[in-house]
Amino acid sequence: MKATIKKILKALPIAFTQNQRYDRLTKQVIRRVCIPESNCIDVGCHKGEILDLFLHHAPHGIHYGFEPIPNLFEGLKTRYTLPNCHILDLALSNQKGTASFNYVVSNPSYSGLLKRKYDRPNEEDTQITVQTDRLDAVLAPDFRVDMMKIDVEGGEWLVLQGATETLTRWKPVVIFEHGLGASEMYGATPEQLFDLFAACGMKINLLDGFLKQSPAFSRAEFSEQFYKQLNYYFVAYPA
Repeated sequence: MKATIKKILKALPIAFTQNQRYDRLTKQVIRRVCIPESNCIDVGCHKGEILDLFLHHAPHGIHYGFEPIPNLFEGLKTRYTLPNCHILDLALSNQKGTASFNYVVSNPSYSGLLKRKYDRPNEEDTQITVQTDRLDAVLAPDFRVDMMKIDVEGGEWLVLQGATETLTRWKPVVIFEHGLGASEMYGATPEQLFDLFAACGMKINLLDGFLKQSPAFSRAEFSEQFYKQLNYYFVAYPA
């Protein structure tokens, strides 16, 4: 009897956490969008998980990774030495300069220009100084961007404000995080993000909605996703 129960349990599908589901869908979107010559931008590169996917699916493209945390940046610089891969120690924002940056030593993925809410108690953080710049100023005006990933713990509003020329000119597919607990620390609202993308000629959907070619969100629908905390990972693409 016990052996039978074990067999049944083994056959049951594995339940995905929300983050695991987003990771799986992100891989599918990248696979769908990228061709070998695609140029990609990874904002909040961390340890290079997404950059690896860009390099795999677009081996002949030119790729940029942005990571302001010093030890992560050094690790990325050591790891990615291909001539088509550029790693920059910048916190992308809406202006060039220096800024205080909240480095969460115990959980670097929670780090950002401003302190976000933590899901776990007793996180250890400290303030470091980082360089900031606008994506529009970093990239050459004629550099085509096909795809971007933005995961900066609430700072996506600043990144997007500094990238409107790039978004308007190339309309890349943009996978981005936007959710309560982080984004509101920057005074950002879903309405602001929706209007910025719309002004650049782009629309917003869920990752699986994009893959299924479902209708894009209206402004009210995207706002509902945020305020009701239904989802926090989205994709923007040409309208």
